Amino acid sequence: MIAKETIDKVLDTARIDEVVGDFVDLKKRGTSLIGKCPFHNEKTPSFHVSVSKGIYKCFGCGAAGDAVKFVMELEKFSYPEAIRYLANKYHIEIEEVERTPEQIAAQDKRESLFVLSQWASKLFKENLWETELGQSIGLSYFKERGYREDIIKKFELGYSPDQWTALVDEAKRAGFQSEYLKEIGLAIERDDHSLYDRFRGRVIFPIHNLTGRVIGFGGRTLKTDKSVPKYVNSPESEIYHKSDVLYGIYFAKKAIMDADLCYLVEGYADVIAMHQAGVENVVASSGTSLTTGQIRLISRFTKNVVILYDGDEAGIKASLRGTDMLLEEGLNVKVLLFPDGNDPDSYVKQVGSAAFKEYIEQHQEDFIFYKTHILLKDAHDDPIKRAEVIREVVQSIALIPDEIKVSLFIRQCSTLLDIEERVLLSELNKMRISKARSQEKKAQAASKQGAVTVSPQESPADLFLTDEERGVGSSNEPTVATSFTSDILQEREIIRILLNYGQELVTWEGDGDTPVAPYLLGSIEDVTFEDAASAKIVEEFRRKAENFEVPDAKYFVSSQDPEVSALAIDCVASKYEVSPKWNDEKRKIYVSQEIEHLKDLVIQAIYRIKKRKFEREMFRVREELKKNLSPEDMEIELHKYQKLKEAEKMLGQLLGNTVVK
Repeated sequence: MIAKETIDKVLDTARIDEVVGDFVDLKKRGTSLIGKCPFHNEKTPSFHVSVSKGIYKCFGCGAAGDAVKFVMELEKFSYPEAIRYLANKYHIEIEEVERTPEQIAAQDKRESLFVLSQWASKLFKENLWETELGQSIGLSYFKERGYREDIIKKFELGYSPDQWTALVDEAKRAGFQSEYLKEIGLAIERDDHSLYDRFRGRVIFPIHNLTGRVIGFGGRTLKTDKSVPKYVNSPESEIYHKSDVLYGIYFAKKAIMDADLCYLVEGYADVIAMHQAGVENVVASSGTSLTTGQIRLISRFTKNVVILYDGDEAGIKASLRGTDMLLEEGLNVKVLLFPDGNDPDSYVKQVGSAAFKEYIEQHQEDFIFYKTHILLKDAHDDPIKRAEVIREVVQSIALIPDEIKVSLFIRQCSTLLDIEERVLLSELNKMRISKARSQEKKAQAASKQGAVTVSPQESPADLFLTDEERGVGSSNEPTVATSFTSDILQEREIIRILLNYGQELVTWEGDGDTPVAPYLLGSIEDVTFEDAASAKIVEEFRRKAENFEVPDAKYFVSSQDPEVSALAIDCVASKYEVSPKWNDEKRKIYVSQEIEHLKDLVIQAIYRIKKRKFEREMFRVREELKKNLSPEDMEIELHKYQKLKEAEKMLGQLLGNTVVK
């Protein structure tokens, strides 16, 4: 178990912009950073990162948290896994405290799979570099391919000897469970339930996730036997989902963001060859058809993609449909064809690094025009085939969400296809109408089945709207529902003030050295908080106050209690902030800040929550008066009601409200 001192050090050291910036392309906007949310598909950025507050918040899907929460949600890590990842990122030594047998037994299975994958990767590397067979067979193969040693080590390439149970035997000696070996595909089970190695007699290409952890392997055979598959890959597992993984993304993500461009190739060798040539913003779909998950992974870092094809036209045509998916996700797509049937790996070997880089920079062509040329070659002058080409091209253009780009493509394609622009526009509109009707039918079918769908672009409800904004009436006898809603809102307003201004000083009373937190809580000691998360935060503030401490917002944002953390983030996150360029002497424009009215903010919050308390009590007394009470009890309840009414009226006047008698 990780020592608390280590956790505190990690929380203090981790910078939210650096952690999130490893996975999301962030742009400066005012005092915040903004990018596309990695937790849901969006075309307009709504994901905000506040460096000063140490939090992220998506105003599209509601995802929010600190650096630890971000890593946990993105990589599905447990809390200790996320702490270890951040500790490794910031070179913080992990201090362990002794675990109980129960804690060891409860170790997360997913983490065990990660540990096993990492162990296997290390074993494959040792086989390559430290054994005679590895050096004479595996290392020789990589060097024959022209790979430098630094590149071999960078991608952690390895070797698995041509023995049936070499890895299985080592894994058993290391104490790994057979079930885990089968689950991540390192071993295959025979009919007699014994295990044998999946990757025997192959050079190994480890597959890394975004954080650099090994999640799977690709193994290439060194045999010339046609009956032996050239490549064998890890099967799907709890930690490896092919449709959401791109080979090389861990090594490419920073270069992709720096260049604002991603090269998309087919296989492992292409990625490695391009890295060796000095082009690092490259990933591969690893021989599988391009998926929506892989496209969205790219779109976290850039909107610009160049697909590098070899000279096989049949293969190019087969991949055109997958490329349409890139357009639909709003990416700008270009293609590049290598001459004489070359792929990136063979072409860089043929012409060298400098000529290769020059070629890929100068021979990119927009995908729509490329697709038009490719299809027209086959159509020749056949009107039927040309009509099909026109429909296919327009179908691709119809997928593009940017209307300006659509207009430009229609105009230029009308020239290429030798057809009037209005005809293309008419066909485009037909396709869009057809698609809209299809989606409408699906929505109606889902509605009939009782399914409720919410657009991921919809913003979450504001927790702090006033009663007027929510349409709640002014009656002093609220329904149970509106009473509950108003109570929760008022309680959370108290929490918002505590988290944002709890350490500020009360300058309007006494000697001005009392923080807002103890002053505010001391004024509402008789108020019971109904909202569970609010109650926990208030209780922690009161506990800290006993030691004359006032916790800051980060203390609650980093809480392992998800309810507390979520509420804390909602209370401190802001979609809009005043730019530091305002409020200066040059422009003479001054924007009033909430903290300038701190006295009114605090006192009004106290008055409101107390007034609500009196209203609830008055409601209870009115219900009591409806009962068949004795004259004495009736007089007691009426006296209570009168006192409560006077207190409520006084608070109403202080708040500037009109109280109906």
